[in-house]
Amino acid sequence: MALSLHPPQRDTASARIAVLMGGPSTEREVSLKSGKAVLQALLDRGWDAVGIDVGPDLAERLHAERAEVAWIALHGAIGEDGCVQGLLEVLRIPYTGSPVRGSAVAMDKIATKRALAGQGLNLPADMVWIPGEPYPEHAAPDCVVKVPQGGSTIGTWVCRNSAEFEAALVQAEAMGDRVLLEQFVAGEEITVAVLDGQPLPVVAIRPDSGFFDFEAKYTKGRTQYLVPAPLPEETARTAQEHARRAYETLGLAGVARADFIVDGDGRPWFLEVNTSPGFTATSLSPMAAGAVGLSFEDLVDHLARTARLHVHP
Repeated sequence: MALSLHPPQRDTASARIAVLMGGPSTEREVSLKSGKAVLQALLDRGWDAVGIDVGPDLAERLHAERAEVAWIALHGAIGEDGCVQGLLEVLRIPYTGSPVRGSAVAMDKIATKRALAGQGLNLPADMVWIPGEPYPEHAAPDCVVKVPQGGSTIGTWVCRNSAEFEAALVQAEAMGDRVLLEQFVAGEEITVAVLDGQPLPVVAIRPDSGFFDFEAKYTKGRTQYLVPAPLPEETARTAQEHARRAYETLGLAGVARADFIVDGDGRPWFLEVNTSPGFTATSLSPMAAGAVGLSFEDLVDHLARTARLHVHP
């Protein structure tokens, strides 16, 4: 597969670049790992790079560090939902990844599904429950309960019976003001990274436990990854096309990663899209890029060089 990458916005690595990591979200520790890996890759490529652990003083830190570009390695609330992107637009500091609107919509699983309705993707049936209202009577107990803004499978429960369903609702109620109840689709989980609007090879995800939860994601040896995924060609092409369509419909930029479940008939069902996916040398998006000859350092450097502002007053 040949990639035609976007031309760089800047020709050299001379700009002062700040890697934004950490932050206050539940995915803080994952973000710190991503940020440190990105920072080291930038330094190895000769960038004048500095790491910033994001807090309420972010604007002051960016000014003190004389940051000219921001590489966003944040995951979850504040860093992935458009908040940091909006601040960077105000400060006129070009940044990696998706713009404010795309970030905000993609971070909300309910908003994402509503935006993608009618776009030809296979979307599991769902309903929304508002905590404080009576427990939904029409939801099947074998469903998936999701907090709309959750990430890294935090706030996601696969329920197989009424007891697990009610327990999941209790936990979800404490995490937000809306809960997504989604049809359970049995099958194999896959993911498709999209870079500059072009889908990369499909990665198959095979956790030992059968469910790609937080432990399976971040415990070495608990999950097997296969790229390119051993799928029928038509299934792989469909997943890539649906990932590209989601990327374009939501107005994303840089690298984003769409997750799917492939059912027994070889049909990919869209689950969600991540606009700031994990970024270590063994993370899924760099893994997919590596399958087409783009090293981790190449990918980090390319995203830095194509960082930009999306609002032009």
